[in-house]
Amino acid sequence: MPDLITSEELLIDRMTAPSQRVTEAVSELDGDVAILGVGGKMGPTLAELLVRAGARRVIGVSRFSDAMVKAYLEDAGVETVQADLLDEADLARLPDAANILFLAGFKFGATGNTPMTWAMNAWLPGRIMRRYAGSRIIYVSSGNVYAYSPVTGAGSDEEAEIGPVGEYAQSRLGGERITEHLCVEQGTPLLIVRLFYATELRYGIMHDLARKIHDDVPIDLAMGHVNQIWQGDANSYLARLFPFCSSPATVLNMTGPDKLSVRGVSEMLGRRMEREPLFTGHESDTALLGDARRLFDRLGRPEMPIERIADWVAHWISIGGRSLDKPTGYESRSGRF
Repeated sequence: MPDLITSEELLIDRMTAPSQRVTEAVSELDGDVAILGVGGKMGPTLAELLVRAGARRVIGVSRFSDAMVKAYLEDAGVETVQADLLDEADLARLPDAANILFLAGFKFGATGNTPMTWAMNAWLPGRIMRRYAGSRIIYVSSGNVYAYSPVTGAGSDEEAEIGPVGEYAQSRLGGERITEHLCVEQGTPLLIVRLFYATELRYGIMHDLARKIHDDVPIDLAMGHVNQIWQGDANSYLARLFPFCSSPATVLNMTGPDKLSVRGVSEMLGRRMEREPLFTGHESDTALLGDARRLFDRLGRPEMPIERIADWVAHWISIGGRSLDKPTGYESRSGRF
């Protein structure tokens, strides 16, 4: 099978190679770019993409509990700042930047630590808006703020019913509302991006499914339909979205164009892995689904087709490629993560 990814170096290179459209957009940025929460799943490759695209100065802010991530970013040309965003002194000493990518949030372990969930997802966004009142801010929120929608439809667009299930989703909505308020009060240009499940080879829904197929673990079909977007495509969008920051805020969904059947994707992966997936339960009539046509109208459709991602993920799991061991929890219908 051609064009397979066989190492993390190749994977990272694939996700951080800027297209001409990304390079052009980054060349038009006025000022520095700071990524808050750069140490998470998306931050490192997004930061490297911006550096490779020619950004003047990229600042990555994180607690950096993993020192290897900090070293990787510095090798890639990112200026790192070790800070706890919930600490007032740390927040005050952060360097100024004209363009802010706010990625920090708290999901995994949210059920066992609801105070931290609300602090990170609802209280902190307001503090960031105050600290960077004169900047353009892209706030990466979650599609979990929407109500579940019928699987027969296209999914929730930006005007769809809001109905967050569980405290993680509720706290995300709280963060959005606070940033929207301060956006208008301060005149801070803001874009809220509601992300539905970015995926790459070391984590993501397809990674979760492939691992279960490999380990003969039954796949729960209750959340029977999902969206996916290749993380390289998500990075590319985020690098080009600053011109859409506005006051009042703009809201955009970010996900892939396909409504995917969990059963169908599992069978696709199983064929490539030459293993038979096991299933439990039955598909529900509703699911957490997003309609990102508004984003596509502005910046075009994602480049990476789902079939190519399946090729890569199936091969990666089959050769024992590294996992970040951060299950998405996509199958939860209770909102508990």
